[in-house]
Amino acid sequence: MSTVLIVAEAQPDGHLRKATLNAIAAGKDLAQKSGAPLHLAVLAQDPAALAEQLKPYGAAVIHTVASPAFAHYVAESFAPAVAALATSIGASFIGAAATAQGRDLMPRVAAKLKAAMASDVTAFAGSGADITFTRPMWAGSVIAEVKLKTPVKAFTVRATEFAAAAAGGPGAEVKAFAPPAEVASTPTTFVSFNEVKSARPELTEASIVVSGGRGTKGDFKEIEALADELGAAVGASRAVCDAGWVPNDYQVGQTGKVVAPKLYIAAGISGAIQHLAGMKGSKTIVAINKDPEAPIFQVADYGIVADLFKVLPELRAAIHAAK
Repeated sequence: MSTVLIVAEAQPDGHLRKATLNAIAAGKDLAQKSGAPLHLAVLAQDPAALAEQLKPYGAAVIHTVASPAFAHYVAESFAPAVAALATSIGASFIGAAATAQGRDLMPRVAAKLKAAMASDVTAFAGSGADITFTRPMWAGSVIAEVKLKTPVKAFTVRATEFAAAAAGGPGAEVKAFAPPAEVASTPTTFVSFNEVKSARPELTEASIVVSGGRGTKGDFKEIEALADELGAAVGASRAVCDAGWVPNDYQVGQTGKVVAPKLYIAAGISGAIQHLAGMKGSKTIVAINKDPEAPIFQVADYGIVADLFKVLPELRAAIHAAK
């Protein structure tokens, strides 16, 4: 019997990454269309707590895969375990959220299973084994509908395109799976993780994002001040990151992070297609730019044609007064 397998992801601190809930929602949609049950995979040194957290999200089975090798994410350890699990349960579809980890892991799993793969999937269509995967190409300027012809199909899903799965279903059955021996003998070893700590929320999980572009001329003081007033994350265009004005962690766009917050404020960003690919799924977009012809205004819900250094302090003062 065909099975849909979604690989759950934990943050470095051991908590469930929110994008996993979006991937589960995508897995539910695919399971309904394909007529296959939804299974989840949890890989960790001790996966019991994560499995307990995932029980009410509608999966039929949660497979826990425990090993000291999973104390930290290393693709060479995770990939053979996921591939072995997928083979053992007869999974026809194997997916994960298109996070940094998901994009690193799933191609390796696909290679081990000789499976075709679709990345950044935004929707599924069809039924049974005849499933079509919708995915963006060329920075979102083309939307492709593809069919994977291999018996096993791998994919990553763009988390911003699927609402997070809601708890409330019957508790899933939890089954332990023993990872293959090669997991413990991988030649790649985790050395260290240098986390960039910030009091602000993580960019990909924030409900509000304030981003700056070349119009800031490298001065992000007002961008950061408004973000702090709103409890928001700070983002930036690629040009700003390439110039070294802000860390690369801030980059939003095709080659950066894809975000879809409730509110996205773009200040001094012209709106190149590569940047739009990373934020046009935002629920409400506010653009501030001196150029009335800036492409960003084509996707903005609200536009202000003005100098950001005049608008942002006034906006921050008004928000502060309203509080």
